[in-house]
Amino acid sequence: MYVLIKPMKRLLAPVSWIYAIVLYIRHKLYDWGILKSRSFSVPTICIGNLALGGTGKTPHTEYLIRMLRDKVNVAVLSRGYRRKSKGFILADENSTHEQIGDEPLQYRLKFNDITIAVDEDRCDGISKLMHLENHPDVVLLDDAFQHRKIRPGLNVLLTEYYNLYKNDMLVPAGHLRDIKTAADRADIIIVTKSPRVLLPYDKRNVINVINAKPYQKIFFTYIDFQPLKPVNEKAKNINFEDIKSVYLFCGIANPYTLEDYLKRKFNTLIINYFSDHHSYNDSDIDEIISGYDSVIGKNKMIVTTEKDLMRITNSSYLNRFNNIPLFVIPIEVRFNDNKEEETFNNLILNYVGKNS
Repeated sequence: MYVLIKPMKRLLAPVSWIYAIVLYIRHKLYDWGILKSRSFSVPTICIGNLALGGTGKTPHTEYLIRMLRDKVNVAVLSRGYRRKSKGFILADENSTHEQIGDEPLQYRLKFNDITIAVDEDRCDGISKLMHLENHPDVVLLDDAFQHRKIRPGLNVLLTEYYNLYKNDMLVPAGHLRDIKTAADRADIIIVTKSPRVLLPYDKRNVINVINAKPYQKIFFTYIDFQPLKPVNEKAKNINFEDIKSVYLFCGIANPYTLEDYLKRKFNTLIINYFSDHHSYNDSDIDEIISGYDSVIGKNKMIVTTEKDLMRITNSSYLNRFNNIPLFVIPIEVRFNDNKEEETFNNLILNYVGKNS
């Protein structure tokens, strides 16, 4: 497998170079003002990346929500990736992932005291948010780093510890969807999914690889898995000490940290991977239940991610798990250094406070 990777990258590299030229010209047209970017008076914070996915935008957006929601009126604006609707939609208690996307639905269910909206045109979305009677004091732009039509007040760029954007390549030879120099627009760079215990030498090495601009601040975070939460009544009666086997189904970009965590917690882990943002159907649910039934023993359960749960919430699929203990595993992000966390929080709060 490894032997084939490098030759394949070499074969695909010319396509990536052509794509890079197209992206470079596009960025220059915005830099020169030929293509117009729009800024807004309301504080806007963009949380994005250069990779195709899996850097942790959702938990980092949730971190910002938790920090700000008690201080200002927060709105989250997303494009609603893979939703089946178009245009501006305000999330409400009846929203489904097909209407607004799995990530916005997750925000809505976890933080029903803030405004969640989707619009593929971020400028149009902010304009509509600002015309609401209870308009936001700050807008968090989920996954909008490539959306040059809007000029955020603060750009937060995420990159994975084990797959830094500096070491990656543009698609199709690599996983980047934008050129590396686009990172120059970031005000803050967060290295995500880093080890919980980060050695000073390893930290310095990453900082040297990124080689940030003088105006950019670098921070490090890690994934903190929260206690498993029962989804149905069957799960509420489970004694975790008795569980020997876990059947995990997930459709997320990079599940390796979750896989490693569960392997350390349980004797047996069986995994059914689906594509990122996979929209489940009847045959998928049949496959999951059949796979669970084939696991030997009675002391077993099904685990999924918060995003995957959103894709079966408010659907008939969830009822099919009524006789199976189904759990979801929430995640949050933590900073590796308390002083860094304080510095990051102050940067965000000072920006919002000065521009409100």
